[in-house]
Amino acid sequence: MQVSVSELLVRYLGRLGVEVVFGMPGAHVLPIYDRLRDSPVRTVLVKHEQGAAFMAGGYARVSGRVAACIATAGPGATNLVTGIANAHAERQPVLAITGETPTYFFGKGGLQESSGEGGAIDQILLFSGITRYRKLIERTDYLGQVLNQATRALLGPEPGPVLLSVPYNVQKESVDDCVLDDPLPLPRIDADALVPAPVAALAALIERAEAPVIVAGYGCIQAGAREQVARLSERLGIPVATSLKGKGVVAEGTALSLGCLGVTSNGDAYRYIVEAADLVIFLGAGFNERTSYLWDPRLLAGKRVVQVDRDSARLGRVFRPDLAIHGDVRAVLDELLATPAPDAAAVDARLGRLAGHRAGRTAPAAPEADADADAFHLIRHFHASLARRFPRDALIFDDNIVFAQNYLDVSHANHYFPNSGISSLGHAIPAAIGARFHARGGPAFAILGDGGFQMCGMELMTAVNYGIPLNVVLINNGTMGLIRKNQFQLYGERYLDCDFVNPDFRLLAASFGIQHYLLDSEAAIDALFAEADLENAINLIEIPLDKDAFPRYLSAR
Repeated sequence: MQVSVSELLVRYLGRLGVEVVFGMPGAHVLPIYDRLRDSPVRTVLVKHEQGAAFMAGGYARVSGRVAACIATAGPGATNLVTGIANAHAERQPVLAITGETPTYFFGKGGLQESSGEGGAIDQILLFSGITRYRKLIERTDYLGQVLNQATRALLGPEPGPVLLSVPYNVQKESVDDCVLDDPLPLPRIDADALVPAPVAALAALIERAEAPVIVAGYGCIQAGAREQVARLSERLGIPVATSLKGKGVVAEGTALSLGCLGVTSNGDAYRYIVEAADLVIFLGAGFNERTSYLWDPRLLAGKRVVQVDRDSARLGRVFRPDLAIHGDVRAVLDELLATPAPDAAAVDARLGRLAGHRAGRTAPAAPEADADADAFHLIRHFHASLARRFPRDALIFDDNIVFAQNYLDVSHANHYFPNSGISSLGHAIPAAIGARFHARGGPAFAILGDGGFQMCGMELMTAVNYGIPLNVVLINNGTMGLIRKNQFQLYGERYLDCDFVNPDFRLLAASFGIQHYLLDSEAAIDALFAEADLENAINLIEIPLDKDAFPRYLSAR
């Protein structure tokens, strides 16, 4: 049967399991929007296309499914770039559909032309470094092959974003709907197929180790291996540190949790690994700048190192492991847990060594630690209260990262999503909104600074328009905190373009028709968690902070 290309693309979204498309209509995508009107795929009108890409990323991150965004040609597409770049860094399966001027306008200077002809911007080239696959569809005779390639990029073992740019006239052409018979959605890679793993060799290394430690990363969450990591840790007496993205793989605040490993953390995990460990086991964790303390050689010096990852490109990328296992983390751990039970005395010795190391730490990590604790007492109290009030089913999107890394104990039943892709300001609000279109139960929090808020704060109205419950936690210090910190520490307090004036956030919340809470005391924080509706309402929660109070870690010089 003959259908329009627009109709075919909408059916393709359905075949991918896409339930919602985030975007903004423009003249060059109206044929697609017209077909979306009568389809089961829901559309969400955003306030800026960057928000659409961030929302799609948030949806993909929570659901693990393909998410989609749509924008018109030219500025609509260029506004998607930051969000698509973030999806690329996070390996999220985000399909971006953009319009284009009619092909018979190419090279003539058509309005918003992005074909790359005649001096126009080249939309495909612009996205070439931040997508797994991208295509300007100028004809219909190869449309089946294009959709097949797009499917493979979105649903393959290492997914990532895809851009399909469709000229206006091509959207209105007719094709046979059998084109969809070829690009059927591919199943996710079978975890068992990734385990030609030398698990026996790993078991032997653990058995010989006196003080092994696990560094659990986001790969553990992606593999659904939280329970396996916790069981292995308890069974073998192995403490667990996490990367920032892996925060919550094991419940923090428990006996075998070392918290986060990273330059902006409190340093507990770093000290244990450097001072006590003899075997470090990386499970689905990269060794990036933050986690590695700028690749500090003391972390791995004199230790045996094991790396387990489903991405072969990560194995040995930054350090040379003594044992590298290319496999799905969950499948590897299941096999490891099936090995004979360890000697109880060895487990007790490991637990005793961990307890002794902790008991030997009587002084604060740094001279300024006490001063910092006083300066951040409201933020610390807020995060502690959040962990107590919502021990499970909370979605926490965090742009600030540093405070939560130190003050928020994430349980194994909560979901913490730090802005660790390309670390774009303003990410938390739209990402949390996108996630909410998949996960409607439990509370959702978007934590960010006032500078980031002013980048994507308009998307709060998107939450209002669609009745999406959300708590926006705004740290108000009237400055770009990281910039001010760096200019204080590295540039002799020569401040420039870091301070600014904020609006009255109480009045701003009122204009949105949402609740505002000013947390200027611990009593106000206690009242918020005792009395406010944090699960079904939209709230703007403001925490004041002195602009000269900032974490004392030293950024790279």
